[in-house]
Amino acid sequence: MGNRAFVSVTNDLYTDNRVNKICLFLVEQGYKVTLIGRIKSDSSPLNDRPYATKRFKLLWEKGPKFYAAYNLRLFFYLLFRRADLLVANDLDTLTANFLAWKFKFKTKLVYDSHEYFTQVPELIHRPKTQKIWERIEGYIFPRLQSIYTVNQSIADIYTQKYKKTVRVVRNISPSWNAENVPSRKELGLPENRFLVILQGAGINIDRGAEEAVEAMKLLTDVTLIIVGSGDVIDTLKELVKTYELQNRVLFFGKRPYAEMMAFTSLSDVGLTLDKPTSDNYRYSLPNKVFDYIHAETPIIGTNLLEVAQIITTHQVGTVINELSPETLANAIHHYQEHPDLLLTQKANCRVASAIENWENEQEVLKQIYPSIEC
Repeated sequence: MGNRAFVSVTNDLYTDNRVNKICLFLVEQGYKVTLIGRIKSDSSPLNDRPYATKRFKLLWEKGPKFYAAYNLRLFFYLLFRRADLLVANDLDTLTANFLAWKFKFKTKLVYDSHEYFTQVPELIHRPKTQKIWERIEGYIFPRLQSIYTVNQSIADIYTQKYKKTVRVVRNISPSWNAENVPSRKELGLPENRFLVILQGAGINIDRGAEEAVEAMKLLTDVTLIIVGSGDVIDTLKELVKTYELQNRVLFFGKRPYAEMMAFTSLSDVGLTLDKPTSDNYRYSLPNKVFDYIHAETPIIGTNLLEVAQIITTHQVGTVINELSPETLANAIHHYQEHPDLLLTQKANCRVASAIENWENEQEVLKQIYPSIEC
């Protein structure tokens, strides 16, 4: 019947590239994989994948009732299915996986922590809710046997806090082939303007999107394209109306990975502007950093430890020490005035992409999953 693996997340699966990469790896390792998530009122149909998917339809789409309903549904779903491997992605799936695992004596549980969950901006301003998640983590984490996370900074925090071995599997993009990319015209992009892109599935609070929009007021012949989704999109659209920037800021919504990379590769500069307002962002390493590198799109990034290290090590962009519309506009304008710098950093991206890619990062996964008894 094959080795059965159940991988769970709380999103709608459509744009979660990290989890898709893990599932594809497990398929290559011989597992029969089922990826579990949820379906929302605005969810798009999933494309064909070489593994099964299951999306729960729940009465609630956010808040405590959603998390309780999802974990209850996930627990019973896992409880009555034979499984050799359970992979819990982030703390919001861990309770159901951990409880189901307790009834499955020959099953292995692996925890994939995508971020410093208890320090996300949505929680640090809600201390009572944050305390609940901290208690869940504090109870389960010391009892886990196999854990990995997205960068060394977060791994060090967890290791120090819980005295557990935490491996690192960064959210690096797979090698990307730029063949057959549509033209700017075909994608509805201006053909003769300097293009700046902000992309990803988490365009949320404290990630610099507002400053990016406001920077457009200070620039000429520049268009900002926003490709992705998040909780500040509506706010950004209001800013665009307020400042009458409809011709300078374009929204394209969330797109499949190949389409998103096409937009990225046609852009002159990519933005990653997380603010150090929480430990989660302070130690973050967004996957868009690697998307930009693979698309040969130089980066303007804020001075966060992991992000700055990648940019400076490979000389693939500019690190700004303070985020404001003015400093961001100055950094963009510098690239406009120095096309030679763009060309140099594009070449550096090509070199870096041969090192920083999912194919190389999978070597760490091979150390984790072969230890699973199937």
